Amino acid sequence: MAKDIRPFVGPDGVNWGVEVKMPSASNAMIVFHHPGGTTHRLDRYAWHQWHGPEARSVTSRIVPASVMESLDNAVLSLLFRRSMPMHAGTSPLNGHRA
Repeated sequence: MAKDIRPFVGPDGVNWGVEVKMPSASNAMIVFHHPGGTTHRLDRYAWHQWHGPEARSVTSRIVPASVMESLDNAVLSLLFRRSMPMHAGTSPLNGHRA
């Protein structure tokens, strides 16, 4: 099964791939894949809050394709600004200790 990934150009001009993962009843993880195939440590993620009818039922699940359709460039830009590194070893201080 092929992943459904859509392109997104970040503020620095990097072409990221956007994927919807882990959908639940009220939110989904939005993953920003770095374009370099071996640079998964540069991937980022953010949580997108879903406000559709599925959000009112804890037993329902949102459809990833529906989430992807709702993500326009303005929403993706906001999510990218709020995104966090996926790699556990990534430090905002780049290894510098206080």
